[in-house]
Amino acid sequence: MTVRTTLVAATALALSAALAGPALAAPAGPAPTAAAAGHQATRKAIEAAVEGGVPGATATARDARGTWSTTAGVGDTRTGAPRSASDRYRVGSITKTFVATVLLQLEAEGRLSLDDTVDKWLPGVVAGHGNDGRRITVRQLLNHTSGLFNYTADEDFGRTYFLKDGFFEHRYDTLTPAGLVAIATKHQPAFAPGTSWAYSNTNYVLAGMVIKAVTGRSYAQEITDRVIRPLHLTGTSLPGTRTTLPHPSSRAYSKLAETTTGPTYDVTALNPSMASSAGEMISTSADLTRFYEALLRGRLLPAHQLKEMKTTTPVPGDPNSAYGLGLIEVTLPCGVHVWGHDGGIHGSSSTAATTADGRHALALNFNADWTGDKDAVVLAEFCGG
Repeated sequence: MTVRTTLVAATALALSAALAGPALAAPAGPAPTAAAAGHQATRKAIEAAVEGGVPGATATARDARGTWSTTAGVGDTRTGAPRSASDRYRVGSITKTFVATVLLQLEAEGRLSLDDTVDKWLPGVVAGHGNDGRRITVRQLLNHTSGLFNYTADEDFGRTYFLKDGFFEHRYDTLTPAGLVAIATKHQPAFAPGTSWAYSNTNYVLAGMVIKAVTGRSYAQEITDRVIRPLHLTGTSLPGTRTTLPHPSSRAYSKLAETTTGPTYDVTALNPSMASSAGEMISTSADLTRFYEALLRGRLLPAHQLKEMKTTTPVPGDPNSAYGLGLIEVTLPCGVHVWGHDGGIHGSSSTAATTADGRHALALNFNADWTGDKDAVVLAEFCGG
């Protein structure tokens, strides 16, 4: 799904510059069957992304006709191996919807209130330079109205983990949630809590820390037991500090630069603790469609909590997008409303989108972070091109 430039750039745990790149020669995916006739525009949009420079793409859709998948391009530019519909890939900020779901489940159980302050659960963690966890609520973390600085926008952090020299020296570093929050609180907040909206990965690092404070267990354990296992999401995991992707998977590629030209680097291996609960998850397109379908159809949250999740704040600069609690609403040009999230991390760019009734879902991934029009794929699937 697609929240246009403002939110796409903000949600990506990758280079902050707008990126694009040259096309790579790549074989097309398998030929469509008669059962896939209703998804021809989607398939063409996936192929166009590869023709435009994405090494490889994979997508899965679920609707009344069943489940349909398509791929195009390569999963490995060295061997020419194609992408697979079963690929495990890093989903980046799509992790946020899972984190928000767990916190809303805890609210439904009476174990916390979304209007609790951050300081109630994490005393003294958010302090200094005008930051005050006594004035920020859990709800404001989840809907990005806290005003907290986005730690991935810190210049030193960017040079260390997003640019070539720093990345290859530090990609296996283990970072702690508290350390990521400390990077953010060196900066003044962007605004007083609740007075505006700005996307910040710091919010969801804190959200993961709140889950542990409430339950005594990590956000990864809670997501696994509350969401992954009940929905049988067999391709979904929270790797923690594991640097490799489970199989089957493709390679991930980046420019590791603030330009759209120059060499392309294999960035598949990295320590995802740099993303923490803001974006560490690994999943598949099929699993993501199953998750968002279950969420929007009320299988994971009571009606009150789902309504809270879908209570949105406008996204500045994008009148067609609004942010709920870990869930984005977008009004497409054809009038269809979709809910979901975008996600980016080194070498991986993903989108998941679902209609409000949960009956039509799409998830896709490009194994590149500098190019590719995910918007076109979403429009093709939900608007017919």
